[in-house]
Amino acid sequence: MTQQIKKAGLKVTGPRMKILEIMERETAGNNVHLSAEDVYKILIKEDEDIGLATVYRVLTQFEQAGILKRHNFVGNHSVFEINSGDSHNHLVCVKSGKTVEFNNDEIEHIQRKAAAELGYILEDHSVVLYGIYDPEKAKEWLAKQNG
Repeated sequence: MTQQIKKAGLKVTGPRMKILEIMERETAGNNVHLSAEDVYKILIKEDEDIGLATVYRVLTQFEQAGILKRHNFVGNHSVFEINSGDSHNHLVCVKSGKTVEFNNDEIEHIQRKAAAELGYILEDHSVVLYGIYDPEKAKEWLAKQNG
């Protein structure tokens, strides 16, 4: 953790260490995205004396350093996740804000092909699909598609 902060050219401080620890613990590999307010609430619960303004500043510094990725899914509300370097997409419920990550090789291939056909080599991308979480209607739709 200390190395990540130093490598980003940032000074290792208590607040940075604690915020990075929370982000790694809460978001790495478990489909969770945290807002600055979420991080602040966790800090309060853990009896840490770090202000909300500091949380916003540190999250932005980590984003600029490539440690975190920022997303604005619903209502231009920023949430963050650890930048694991992997490519994944997001599906967001427009009613509840529920967000899930997914990978789809077919989508990845189509994106790379489309970029190449236009003369680009794809380096990064962001795909966010918006819908309404309704497993029953989704199951009905799939049944119709399959015959």
